[in-house]
Amino acid sequence: MTVFLIIIVIALLGITLWQMSKILNLSKSHSSEDPSIATDKDNKNQGYLMLGFLIVFNIFMFYNFWEYSRFYLPEAASAHGVQFDNLMFLSLAIIMFVQVITQFLLHYFSFIYRGEKGKRAYFYADNDKLEFIWTIIPVIVLAGLIIYGLFTWSDIMNVEEDEDTIVIELYAYQFGWKARYAGEDNTLGKANVRFIEGINTVGVDESDSYAKDDKIVSELHLPVDKKVLFKMRSQDVLHSAYFPFFRAQMNVVPGMITQFGFTPTITSEEMRQTDYMVDKVKTINQIRKENSKELVANGDMALDPYEFEYYLLCNKICGISHYNMQMKIVVENEEDYKEWIAEQESFGETLAKQEEQ
Repeated sequence: MTVFLIIIVIALLGITLWQMSKILNLSKSHSSEDPSIATDKDNKNQGYLMLGFLIVFNIFMFYNFWEYSRFYLPEAASAHGVQFDNLMFLSLAIIMFVQVITQFLLHYFSFIYRGEKGKRAYFYADNDKLEFIWTIIPVIVLAGLIIYGLFTWSDIMNVEEDEDTIVIELYAYQFGWKARYAGEDNTLGKANVRFIEGINTVGVDESDSYAKDDKIVSELHLPVDKKVLFKMRSQDVLHSAYFPFFRAQMNVVPGMITQFGFTPTITSEEMRQTDYMVDKVKTINQIRKENSKELVANGDMALDPYEFEYYLLCNKICGISHYNMQMKIVVENEEDYKEWIAEQESFGETLAKQEEQ
């Protein structure tokens, strides 16, 4: 109770002091100039501050573009990725052009048309011509960007399943990936999570004849310059198949099949030899070498040298071990791909081995 009374007394004392300060202000004789109204000197200072801010802002902006450009992804490793990157940089160029012009006008006009004693602001009600111009230009630009993007979207989503198309199922689960290749029939067998049992880890329908030659692997191999169609399933929660170097991503939704496709254009070995990747690997290995010194001093193993590989990632936070959802991708020439796929065991062969046991 005492504390409560002390709080009330302090609050009343504060209110009293506030009211007394108002009375003192009213009792003072007023000068000819109201201190609440900006003077010419104030307006001039604010105008120069606006120009200073404009200069500092642009220097900082262009410095960041220059300094952090090394964090851009390297060139796209898929056919549609080139269009994707072109659209991104075109959008960025348009945004930067508009931003530089509008910010310059905003700050420059704030300086040149700053308030001065005796100067009255010009009242400009409306101008139909100007409003038409600044409305129709964004409409045309945005329509062009959207239409351009739709063509790229169509290339990814509308993949024709012809005899040259490689059909691969991506199966997501907490917390990993499996890939299922269609066999010689180029047709994936039916599958459902209800069929998951024992060695049948992705729920393939054993009674479906198309499933016998399917091949289930934990490492994804793709032939360069060959069209690939991915069909995706999830065993449990919402995942997201993310191919950063191929500029592709698609949600993997429980209970349904989602799909997209692309054509790889740069092999894993070719990407390793690019200047961008050589510099990146060198930088990472220098960091690992420095960190290994402390590990070795503490009796731990040194870090292994880093070597670039493509990876399929999950881009949804799907659980506590979400970071583990990575699958290595090897893009290689067609001969190496055919040799690798021929070495993989088919689903029918796996079942036959189980029956023999």
